[in-house]
Amino acid sequence: MRALVAGRVGEPADVLRLESRPVPAPGAGQALVRVTATPVHASDLHVLRGRYGFSPEFPVVGGHMECVGRVEALGPDTDGLKIGERVVAVAVPPVPGPPVVGTWQEYLVTDTHRLLPVPDRLSDSSACQLAVNPLTALLLVTRELHVQPGEWLLQTAAGSTVGRLVIQLARHLGIPTINVVRRRSAVAEIKALGGDEVICTEDEDLSRRVAEIAGTAGVRKATDCVAGPVGAQVSQALAPGGEMVVYGALSTHRQTDPAALTIPLQARSVIYEAKTVRGFWLNRWFGAASSEDALLALSEVRNLVTDGVLSIPRGRPFPLERFTEAVAFAEAPGRDAKPLFVFEDGGRSEGDG
Repeated sequence: MRALVAGRVGEPADVLRLESRPVPAPGAGQALVRVTATPVHASDLHVLRGRYGFSPEFPVVGGHMECVGRVEALGPDTDGLKIGERVVAVAVPPVPGPPVVGTWQEYLVTDTHRLLPVPDRLSDSSACQLAVNPLTALLLVTRELHVQPGEWLLQTAAGSTVGRLVIQLARHLGIPTINVVRRRSAVAEIKALGGDEVICTEDEDLSRRVAEIAGTAGVRKATDCVAGPVGAQVSQALAPGGEMVVYGALSTHRQTDPAALTIPLQARSVIYEAKTVRGFWLNRWFGAASSEDALLALSEVRNLVTDGVLSIPRGRPFPLERFTEAVAFAEAPGRDAKPLFVFEDGGRSEGDG
């Protein structure tokens, strides 16, 4: 089989090589999955650069997030799945926990508790992106912050994939959103998607606009994917007792100066107004959640996507041989899709899910 392997830490385009490897055999409680599509996430690339929250042992097959495929074989004493069944494989390494095999290969072996059956009517493009961004949106809103219907939710990076999914989910749950974007050109698009209010940091003061929108009651729940000064402004804009969950740091990407990797919080705000700022990382959630809870949340996400509540932007397919193009496209400014490595039935990934 073909596999995309990184021999060492470094820039993905420099360290990735296409290799031929034997097809692995599943053991007890495991399944062999023939991969049909797998995304290229920014976090996948940061893992190879040695700039993510965990570091695999090199050489390593790339892709430490998710894929879709079909069960090719089952190990001994393995129940609950059938040969030929279409599944999503969750390849997010739990922290703490054992390593998980990468998805940028034609076949992979994984424990069956990491497999979620998905219907054939769901496109490969949507199915192979179920386990990271939509799950993150669901967990942030319903598990981490427990936002209630009618309660304001303030979020940064509203135009990101997770930000858009949060808007869709919040609208479904009756939660009004205040959405922060960097460019004035993004405002109309976010409103068309269902965002109730949009604040553009290009020409608006974030704290003042939040106060105007939310009034005396203020906003008590927020998610942040930017960090840096914007994350600090969101914390400052919260009402006393408010909480902010930080799940990304877009402002720090490619930064090497330690001063750029911060959120400059105001001590008075944290102390006297009892605000909380905490992090969320999907890997640690998988490290703490039981297999049953993880599959329950993933099943909820699958149903939301299948029912059309959540719409995942369709990906752009690349064969594995064109990995340098896929990597470059993954980090291209203003790209309109996520790159997907596609194998068997790869043309289905152009569907809109």
